Amino acid sequence: MTLDLLIQQLVNGLIVGSFYALIALGYSMVFGVIKLLNFAHGDIYMNGAFVGLIVFSFVGIWVGNGWLGVVCALLVSMLAVGLLGVIIERFAYRPMRNAPRLSILITALGASMVLNGTALALTGGRHYAFNTDLGFAGVDISTVHITYTQMVLVAASIALMAGMQAFVSRTMYGKAMRAVSIDMGASRLMGIDVDRVIALTFFMGSALAAGGGVMAGAYYGSVHFFMGFIMGLKAFTAAVIGGIGSVPGAMLGGLLLGLLEAFGSSLPFVGSEWRDVFVFGTLILFLVFKPTGLLGRSVVERV
Repeated sequence: MTLDLLIQQLVNGLIVGSFYALIALGYSMVFGVIKLLNFAHGDIYMNGAFVGLIVFSFVGIWVGNGWLGVVCALLVSMLAVGLLGVIIERFAYRPMRNAPRLSILITALGASMVLNGTALALTGGRHYAFNTDLGFAGVDISTVHITYTQMVLVAASIALMAGMQAFVSRTMYGKAMRAVSIDMGASRLMGIDVDRVIALTFFMGSALAAGGGVMAGAYYGSVHFFMGFIMGLKAFTAAVIGGIGSVPGAMLGGLLLGLLEAFGSSLPFVGSEWRDVFVFGTLILFLVFKPTGLLGRSVVERV
């Protein structure tokens, strides 16, 4: 592998890995607090991309199709889809909170199908162009061209992840989240509003997924109703690799998975069609040999 190819694949891996990490954070936060694998999370990402596209098309009339329009779309989408996550938690998951694990897992799959089917019905299954005027200006390293758009997207993803980590580790609500994840009953006895904390967890996880959806739409230039399926599975893989339930683990797992996918598909005699094999093969290996992930911890359930 030449140095130029190494740099190019490093850039590609960091970009797609940052998208995986943003979505994986939602998986890890929800699982860490209420031990739920929210399989509707990939569809939340897809809805965020569509909301961002609608807002971008509307505000673009006044502010143009540059960075200001993308930022407006990002903020509105994160707010709107964060509220959607709260609504899903309130009406789909909260009534099932004390139900058997299998029941709530089936509910999550049902919520995913509702979101996906609604998007299919409203869009007719068409791909919609996310046309921006971000341009291709950037810097050249040898023969590798890195655009300012790529730099900004990676920096924005890292900033969102750092902000989330700071919120969880340094604020009162973050401490409440960690308390609820350890013992929900004791947290309630100590005066913590458990329902509000769980709703906030869903809001923040959904908002991050929506942010990833808008950035992916702006970067790839297209959104469609099925975009959340494979992205959701890969984000789940990233969460498992990093240690599901661990916020830093989700960030690490997403970036590592992006790099693995980029470098794996550039190996001799291996094409990009093998990238999903690398991703889900890695998931199997982690589930067999290190199910707690890189930064996860073994939890003993008390009866």
